[in-house]
Amino acid sequence: MLEKHTDHLKKFKTDRLVTSPKKLHNNLWSFFYAFPMKLNIQNETSRLRAVILGTAESNGPTPTVEQAYDPKSIEHIKAGTYPKEEDMMKEMEAVAEVLEKYDVTVYRPEVIENYNQIFARDISFVIEDKIIIANILPDRKREVEATEHVWINVPKEKRIILPDECHVEGGDVMPWNDYIFIGTYSGEDYPDYITARTNTAAVEAIQELFPNKTVKSFELRKSNTDPKENALHLDCCFQPIGKDKAIIHKNGFLLESEYEWLVDYFGKENVFEITKDEMYQMFSNVFSISEDVIISERTFTRLNNWLREQGFTVEEVPYTEIAKQEGLLRCSTMPLIRD
Repeated sequence: MLEKHTDHLKKFKTDRLVTSPKKLHNNLWSFFYAFPMKLNIQNETSRLRAVILGTAESNGPTPTVEQAYDPKSIEHIKAGTYPKEEDMMKEMEAVAEVLEKYDVTVYRPEVIENYNQIFARDISFVIEDKIIIANILPDRKREVEATEHVWINVPKEKRIILPDECHVEGGDVMPWNDYIFIGTYSGEDYPDYITARTNTAAVEAIQELFPNKTVKSFELRKSNTDPKENALHLDCCFQPIGKDKAIIHKNGFLLESEYEWLVDYFGKENVFEITKDEMYQMFSNVFSISEDVIISERTFTRLNNWLREQGFTVEEVPYTEIAKQEGLLRCSTMPLIRD
């Protein structure tokens, strides 16, 4: 079965460049970067050199409850507190400024009118020198085309689409040196959960693509209705930081043994345990520029103080409006190149 997965890998389309006037800015990026882009992602924390940062521009009107993909968005839609475009744009520009401060090359998607393009991590991810397009919810396929000006510069043989039966989003996939950590849900009721984004078939296919890595999967807790009982992706309840540390929320994992494996792997003294409310606020969804520098939400006081005590430089940004859609800093960034 795994062999079939590999045999049916498809490649990104490669025969067109964007040409409309609206795409002029991104065409200029394509012109200047129209040579093979050598991707390199071995882990979550090596020095970042290039990244795709999503955009909140022309994010569209507040969706209906029926159009929402996660319970936290639904909560804010019902409460009338769903984030406004202008507020989200300011938050994302604050992140862009931090990235540029550290001389990171920042790519942005082509803006699609009235379309949510904030969470760049969902639609694709990089492991080693390959970019993998995620088989995501069908309504979000246009997001992939909006980053064509970036991935068109990746050699054809390094652009991978998994078979249709493999469902995966980048928030569930974490390269960590010799390991690839993947969040999944394998219950028979998988189709009933709009919050279940990565299946067993995808886990198996990624292992086949990277036979030199050890793929370690983790069953995540899912809920369509309660955001405090829902780990939408692995990075909503866990993330490695620095060289040997991690942020984690125990209840995000369905199996206690898998949570304990992570605590044992990193060492209890190196793990920052977050509460249910802190998971809800997205404490584990910070973003590493390097082993020493982390971008974090400015209201995460307990976490940010601990990070500084551990010797990290913490770049604080406002991101509470983005968080209302059950995603934060890691979700809205997609690293292309690290040292």
